[in-house]
Amino acid sequence: MFGTGRRPRPFFLLGVMVVTQDSTASISNVATFWVRVFSWAMLMVLAVFLVNNYLVTTKDWPGILPVFQDGTAGALAWGQFTAYFIGLVVAVAYVASSRDQTLRADSALISDANIFLIRAFFWAVLLIGVVDMVISFLRVEGLLTAVAGEEMTKKLGRPEFRGTYVHMPLMAVSVVIAALTRTLGFFWLTLLIVVAELAIVITRFVFSYEQAFMGDLVRFWYGALFLFASAYTLLEEGHVRVDVFYTNFTAKKKGLVNAFGSILLGLSFSWTIILIGMGSKSAMINMPLAKFEVSQSGYGLYVKYLLAGFLAVFAITMAIQFVSYFLAAVADYRDEPGKRQLESLPTN
Repeated sequence: MFGTGRRPRPFFLLGVMVVTQDSTASISNVATFWVRVFSWAMLMVLAVFLVNNYLVTTKDWPGILPVFQDGTAGALAWGQFTAYFIGLVVAVAYVASSRDQTLRADSALISDANIFLIRAFFWAVLLIGVVDMVISFLRVEGLLTAVAGEEMTKKLGRPEFRGTYVHMPLMAVSVVIAALTRTLGFFWLTLLIVVAELAIVITRFVFSYEQAFMGDLVRFWYGALFLFASAYTLLEEGHVRVDVFYTNFTAKKKGLVNAFGSILLGLSFSWTIILIGMGSKSAMINMPLAKFEVSQSGYGLYVKYLLAGFLAVFAITMAIQFVSYFLAAVADYRDEPGKRQLESLPTN
């Protein structure tokens, strides 16, 4: 049988090739499906966590910890726990209903949504910084009563009132502005920080005038610039790498490194900050936000509680961006077409 020297029939070879190609395509589709499920599930879990965190810190809901304690879990705790499973089902359902969506398309969609969030946060710190500075200046100079009235002056001196009725409406306005503009404004915020610092120098050494709110404004904008820009810098491949071997890797190997790095280093780091900082009502991020904490520097800005929130914004936006980065990295490893060209993007 083996010594007949017969050549394989052409139609037999063609059949093997078709079966092999179909099997490879099937495996590829399954891999794509589960990579997308993992990515969207991560985002849904993050969304449910943030909603639950809001309910715990502001509405005194119990959270999910009572579920793991014998006999102490009520309906609210079970509802918050079940929400995570609902989020996972939603993620699987979305991926199943959009099987034609590529990894790069998912990555771009998530990045665009994340950039919108960052843009809204930047506008928020810009508006809040300017408005709060004006209020603090009028207050320290004794002019606020003439402008707003005695009763309103007393209310604006309370952190809860200023945070609820001044800062939060400005945040809502920032979301609208972010939807209407496409610039992130990093350069403008940097310029404003320089102008604010220069104003301190001029007023201190020329006019011998300096107030606490002036330094608070610089720190407020400076913290926002570095923490909010981190996710956008990741999108632009702008973070410094400890690069010994990476430069000489092939595109496929770079994709593999980036995929594992996104999970083992990026997402784990982001989730560590989120869980430690927002894991309970008394956590280091939740408590200042819930109490509208302010500094003890007299007539300064009422934004110290927002500075604590900056760390949450950093961790959340980085987690979202690392999910996008993971999808793009897997696409690079699989040598999928449509890789994003950084050179073609605007720098602001």
